[in-house]
Amino acid sequence: MLWPPQVEDVKAELGIAVGDTRDDATLQVALDAAVAWVEEQRAGEFNFTGATVSLLPAPTPNLVLGTIRYAIRLRSRAKSPEALVDFGEFGSARIPGTDPDIDRLLGIGRFRRPMIG
Repeated sequence: MLWPPQVEDVKAELGIAVGDTRDDATLQVALDAAVAWVEEQRAGEFNFTGATVSLLPAPTPNLVLGTIRYAIRLRSRAKSPEALVDFGEFGSARIPGTDPDIDRLLGIGRFRRPMIG
């Protein structure tokens, strides 16, 4: 998987046809924010620029997938500023602020490896 993920990757994860461009602008905004945040959180640990002389490893498939899923979460939160999703007759549910699966894929929060110096 290449860094950074593209809108097509997000659409594939959401099951949106490649030819369906209705949400491309909002998906791109969420993806750009997710990529910037992940690069900030994991700075110095991965070769995000693709430099050929870097000693850092390329972003892993887990990091790419976590970034895609984080972008999807950002898009979902934008559609629900109160962090609630309405399920009609079944009521509403709160969108949690964090997702342990995304944290695990990104290696952040309680899933981050210990750092020295």
